[in-house]
Formats: sequence, structure tokens, C-alpha cells
Amino acid sequence: MHPMTAGNLRSAFGGECMAHMRYNHWASVARREDLPEIAQLFRAIAAAEQVHATNHFRQLGEEAGDFLVPSMAVFGLGRTPQNLQGGIDGETYEITEMYPAFLQVAESQGEAGAVRSFMWALSAEKTHAVFFQRARKSAEAGQDLNLGPVQVCTVCGYTVEGDAPDPCPICDAARDKFKTFDWRPGLEDRPEAGRGNRA
Repeated sequence: MHPMTAGNLRSAFGGECMAHMRYNHWASVARREDLPEIAQLFRAIAAAEQVHATNHFRQLGEEAGDFLVPSMAVFGLGRTPQNLQGGIDGETYEITEMYPAFLQVAESQGEAGAVRSFMWALSAEKTHAVFFQRARKSAEAGQDLNLGPVQVCTVCGYTVEGDAPDPCPICDAARDKFKTFDWRPGLEDRPEAGRGNRA
């Protein structure tokens, strides 16, 4: 693999790993603030970021060794409206700067696997930014988000509210490749994956 594309994959992997952990922390804050639907949203998008990180890591294949990895990351542990703004800022950076640049390099270097991994992540991040904007408006009004079950494609990270599509509009994965996140009491802590299951 070309060194520049490999470096970009490592950087994207680092950023997605941090986003995964950050969103899980922010989900805990939302839960403590009695905003279970926003907590559900953070948990669902955290799972999507894990999918992106996994895809980037797999594309690195045998690119083994120790590397210093520069990654953009939003830090801070505020109240839920501030945390949602952090999510918007991070997703916007990935949509407008990071992934377009990484895609351009991977395409110019003929790295088809990296192109696919970056494109899937970029497409999914656009849905995440919209979800966070909607949630921030609710949180700023002192209200939880009126949110149905959230579906996350375990192949590409595409995230959608309601029923899982068949196939995924980003990667063509079948409906049974989606994991459902549901905030309702008794359903939010079940980690099973697959069609109709709740997490």
C-alpha cells in the first residue's frame, strides 16, 4: 500500500476509535440527564464509528508496526447540548475536510479498498451530523429527542431511524446486517445484533 494512503487509514482509524469512545461517554451523560433517547442516539452512532474503525483497520492488512498517528478529535465532557455540538463539529470536519482529502489521495494512488472504506464512512457521517443537529435542538429546549429505533449497518455504519432498509443504500448489505438500538426500558441493554434485535 502507498505510504500516504496507509497513513490516512491509520489516522482515520484513530479518529473513529476516539469518536466511538467519546460518544459512549456522552451517552452516559445524556442518560444521567434523563435524556434516554439522546443517549440511544449516541450509543448507536458510537457503534457506527466502531464499524468505520474496523473497516479502516482491515484495509491496512499487513501494514504492521508501530506508528505515531495524528488524528483530529473533539474533547470535552459538558452537558448534553455541548456534547452534541462536539459531535456536530467532529462529523462536520470529517465530512468537509478529512474524508474528501483522504478519498482524493486513495483514488489517485489506486487504492480501491481504502477508497471504499473512506467512501462508506463519509456517506454515513453525513447522516450522523443531521441526527446530532436535530438532537441538539431538542436538548437546548430542555427536551429529549422524539426518536424511534435506530438501525446501524454493521458493514458500513449507515445509520437510519425506523425500519432497516433492504438493502443498505450505501453498501448493499442485506437487512439482517443491521443492528437495532432502542431506548425503551428493558430493551436498551440487550447487545444482540441482527434484524429486529434491540441493543
